[in-house]
Amino acid sequence: MRPQPLAACLALAVLLPLGAAAQPAPATPAPAAPVAAPAPAAATPAGNFDNGRVLAYTCQGCHGITGYKNAYPSYRVPKIGGQSQQYLVQALSEYRQGKRKHPTMQAQSMSFSEQEIADLAVYLSTVK
Repeated sequence: MRPQPLAACLALAVLLPLGAAAQPAPATPAPAAPVAAPAPAAATPAGNFDNGRVLAYTCQGCHGITGYKNAYPSYRVPKIGGQSQQYLVQALSEYRQGKRKHPTMQAQSMSFSEQEIADLAVYLSTVK
């Protein structure tokens, strides 16, 4: 009968410390390994699907209506469901920074944190 992998790992965990204690300690300490530089922080935080679903409720008022034109008749409301996460994060961030001009979207984007924008992007990218 073949031993179970978990049982083998547990047996090794018990036996290895005993064997290591029986060996003499080295006379000179080993040189320290060079410390690697920390990884750069991600440009955008990872999104939370469930929180994005809750936050997207406010988006549906305009973006969830096929063919809807809002108070600015020259501006057709784009479809955001199914867009890429990268596009959605970029668009909302540009509205926040004033690079994209639309009063409603600028106000909406200002109400979201960077984390909430990432959450929205994760959810909206899955909506068909």
